[in-house]
Amino acid sequence: MTENLNTVDGRQRLRIERRLGHPPAKVWRALTEPDELRHWFPAEVRLEPRAGGRITFGADSDQDFSVITAYDPPRLLAFGWGGDTLRFEVTPDGPGSLLVFEHTFDTRSAAASYASGWQACFEGLDRVLAGRPAELPGEPSAAAHEHFVRAFGLDEGAAETTEAGWRVRFDRQLTQPAEKVWAVLLAAGPDPAAEPVVGGPVPAGFGHESFPAAAVAAVDAPRLCEYGWRADDSDPGQPVGRIRWELAAGTGHGARLLLTVTGPEQLSGHRDAALTGWRRRINELADQLR
Repeated sequence: MTENLNTVDGRQRLRIERRLGHPPAKVWRALTEPDELRHWFPAEVRLEPRAGGRITFGADSDQDFSVITAYDPPRLLAFGWGGDTLRFEVTPDGPGSLLVFEHTFDTRSAAASYASGWQACFEGLDRVLAGRPAELPGEPSAAAHEHFVRAFGLDEGAAETTEAGWRVRFDRQLTQPAEKVWAVLLAAGPDPAAEPVVGGPVPAGFGHESFPAAAVAAVDAPRLCEYGWRADDSDPGQPVGRIRWELAAGTGHGARLLLTVTGPEQLSGHRDAALTGWRRRINELADQLR
């Protein structure tokens, strides 16, 4: 199986190719017949087999439904799902088939969660095609998720210039919910920390040795911790920038971490340190969550 991620017309497109040892007609049945879909697709599906037909997901067909945008047996199936687009194309490949799957969506940080999830689903599709007992797809492994984070470069931060100086931002899907991530952050360091409070010290798990922390400026456990950082640990003066940890809703695989570091123009050298240092710190956190 091969996977790649590209930006197309401002949206993210995950493309997966998978060679299957079964003819297109058999693969097509597994892609379109509800009794086969239920063993590998991540939701219960019912569909009207035609372009423009209705496709529903889950037990409540009035709440989660979309339209089939392409239906060309046994070659092409495409439909929307929750604002995303899924496309399955099947072509002959010797005695078997080549399945090309594309998932188009908006939030780039979600790509690793989607890729690892579809990997688990297509393993279920293999079992269905082989006639083996099939199980509903389980949660994709954290190891597979983190593999795709690295493969797609989703652990890289973005730097930009602002009117006040510079800003570095990381947008990272994690594999555990916000409550679990928060607990791991509090447990980091030599001693477990108490819940942060405004005006109090920053727990070690939220900090970085290259960005000495001032007092906590804002907190909303388990979603937000913001504080200032000083240019020098020995300088008790005013903070020169801000560091903000925010745990937002993710794809369902876990929380989405938005980490922002700001600094003044005269300390622009710290921008590169923020990109490398905080990337390493977030990767350490991801490894702890595994």
